[in-house]
Amino acid sequence: MTTARARGLTHAPPAEVSLQEALAAVADPVRRSILRELAAVPEWTKACGTFDLPVAKATRSHHFAVLRAAGLIEQRDDGPRRLNRLRRPEFDAAFPGLLALVLRDPAAKP
Repeated sequence: MTTARARGLTHAPPAEVSLQEALAAVADPVRRSILRELAAVPEWTKACGTFDLPVAKATRSHHFAVLRAAGLIEQRDDGPRRLNRLRRPEFDAAFPGLLALVLRDPAAKP
């Protein structure tokens, strides 16, 4: 049974996202941090509340919504937790190389 909370989740297919939307989503350092954390763990193992983010809960929710709308992440509810998956294969097909640049170590020199 799908909960009202889960019905509120919308996930854009990366192929339907414009380049402008994709670039806007990855432009924010907090969202890049979310993507890096997701890239470092197996799919569906990282709950929203476990990210180390310097923002309030409402702002955190906004960042996750932007990433969903840009086709970068998928979320699903598992009891009281909302689990996340980086949609790397789908996003890479739509925007080859972009996610690899975003996921690079921010301290690394080009």
